[in-house]
Amino acid sequence: MLLREDADGVTVLPRQFPTNRGGLCQKGWTAAELLDHPERLTTPLLRDPASGELRPASWDAALERIVTGIRAVQSESGHDAVAVFGGGGLTNEKAYALGKFARVALRTRHIDYNGRFCMSSAAAAGLRAFGVDRGLPFPLADLGRADTLLLVGANPAETMPPLVRWLTEQRRNGGRLIVVDPRATATARQADLHLQPLPGTDLAVANALLHIALTEGWIDRPYVAERTTGFAAVRRSVAAWWPARAEQLSGVPVADLEATARALGTAGRAIILTARGAEQHAKGVDTVTAYVNLALALGLPGRPGSGYGCLTGQGNGQGGREHGQKADQLPGYRRIDDPAAREHVARVWGVPADELPGPGVPAYQLLDSLGTPGGPRALLVLGSNPVVSAPRATHVERRLRGLDLLVVADLLLSETAALADVVLPTAQWAEEDGTMTNLEGRVLRRRALRPPPPGVRTDLAILADLTTRLQMMQGRDPSYRPEHRKGPFLTGGSNGKPDAAGAADHADPAVVFAELRRASAGGPADYAGISWSRIDAADGVFWPCPTEDGPDTPRLFTDRFATPDGRARFHPVDHRPAAEPVCDEYPLHFTTGRVLAQYQSGTQTRRVDGLRRAAPDAFVELHPDLAARLGIGDGDPVRVTSRRGELRAPARLSPTIRPDTVFAPFHWPGPARANSVTNDAVDPISGMPEFKICAVRVERA
Repeated sequence: MLLREDADGVTVLPRQFPTNRGGLCQKGWTAAELLDHPERLTTPLLRDPASGELRPASWDAALERIVTGIRAVQSESGHDAVAVFGGGGLTNEKAYALGKFARVALRTRHIDYNGRFCMSSAAAAGLRAFGVDRGLPFPLADLGRADTLLLVGANPAETMPPLVRWLTEQRRNGGRLIVVDPRATATARQADLHLQPLPGTDLAVANALLHIALTEGWIDRPYVAERTTGFAAVRRSVAAWWPARAEQLSGVPVADLEATARALGTAGRAIILTARGAEQHAKGVDTVTAYVNLALALGLPGRPGSGYGCLTGQGNGQGGREHGQKADQLPGYRRIDDPAAREHVARVWGVPADELPGPGVPAYQLLDSLGTPGGPRALLVLGSNPVVSAPRATHVERRLRGLDLLVVADLLLSETAALADVVLPTAQWAEEDGTMTNLEGRVLRRRALRPPPPGVRTDLAILADLTTRLQMMQGRDPSYRPEHRKGPFLTGGSNGKPDAAGAADHADPAVVFAELRRASAGGPADYAGISWSRIDAADGVFWPCPTEDGPDTPRLFTDRFATPDGRARFHPVDHRPAAEPVCDEYPLHFTTGRVLAQYQSGTQTRRVDGLRRAAPDAFVELHPDLAARLGIGDGDPVRVTSRRGELRAPARLSPTIRPDTVFAPFHWPGPARANSVTNDAVDPISGMPEFKICAVRVERA
């Protein structure tokens, strides 16, 4: 987008760009309204111990409260007693700085982020199959060229409207669109074929599709032989998934399974995309792996107009998981338990490799451990609102309330910030420079239109200032020699004392990005050859890009995969039931998702007038037959109850949902909070919670 500022405020203008061709959704068009919103935070807030209320405070007082609290907790309980929770909307520079702040300034292993709740299952599946995780290993424009496009658990018509133009182009070019979703969403209604499975049975559907492709002879055997390993085990495993068995389990008719397999197997170009509907399960990694197996068996990855990809769910969903704010990662998508990766990053940071903490725990496990014996007693939150977005949210809220110190940096008083001991007002997207990485792996520039309002600081400035104060409180730079001044949090001066000017320099995103390039060099997500000037000249640069004068990589896997032998890996996976089956007491399936006019936890979008008018309140979607059995009319107040909690919202009757399933969007707090109900069972590989299915009962409230 382009921005224009005049006497009437900031206006969002379209920009012709390769990915969206000037298109924005309603949320994009109205984004500037938050820049001068009357509820915007413009001063730090401190909780008054006497009244318990949040009151305005100076920056010095707020930062000193944080530093004093951190040091008190760590002196009693060790470095890991402080934790950090980031967000998938942070710029690359901020994600990198946050990971470094946790591991160098705080020396804690406890850092993770809300992207764990979005793309982690697809990321883990991509890593074990391809050796690398990039949402789309091909340019977005490939979608318009596909003869067959299979969308699994994706509703871009509401969650990513600018992408729909590629679906329209694909249909206009004679392509066939197939959607797998328990609801007849706005995207499913545009499809040539809609498969409507029981939530949690997508893996069985995928195995049945591969079974049919094997039976009908649609496997690309030369591709499998030359470019993959492990197919024999997968072939044996899917032999048991004949279509009638999958129909009995999922409810998808055999004829539709056969039509889908035929459309994929006989297409000249075919693409399979997964999203949250397939991934937000306690078996999400295996479910995505089943669709990756199907794509590999058909010989799709690496061919123009074909392949497997994942649709990311947040503004910087791709870049946010590449540079160190995940519990098990270092910058450049390096593993934190890899000795070579630790040595490389430690050299850039100027610290001994053995002083870097080891892996932490994934997001929900981190939140669940807060305040428990041996768990973190303090938490810093940047760019996230887990009180609304985490599963089993009532339990998570209790954990947050029990902390010795909770610090939240945000632009508005989110539900999580309202619980904090210290709230720090931060800059918005139009007030700071930086980079983002989109779902194609294309690194983009974000330019500041204007400085933040008086009293507001950027996240980078906050992190740099906190580090300086932490070091000053110790009276020395605790771990590093003066000659090691290589990074924003390594600011030792010639006398071994912190150098505040150095920290200020590294609040500059350009300085941080330059270091990020060095830290990522040679890693799977190699940004070494990506400069801001190169991004500006080329409408973005695709990683990996090792050298400034060398090519970037719009398309992965053309010759080899990112595995030691260059071959992709098949993995046999089998269906297993949801972590929580229905029963007499809780006889219905509950699933969650988004609506067009709201986004994530709604902290921002619920405050935009136009979006609030378009989607003012939460709702519970039920099939009319189910509603009739329960004596519920359209608009009646209903209560949805699980073993973890309940939500209350008006009923919305719709024939587009299965009669055994109810749906609620997760953007609202309070009594309508969908995540009070959702299950906190997690995938054993990715740590993804099972947001998409749990057992509930529904009654008129």
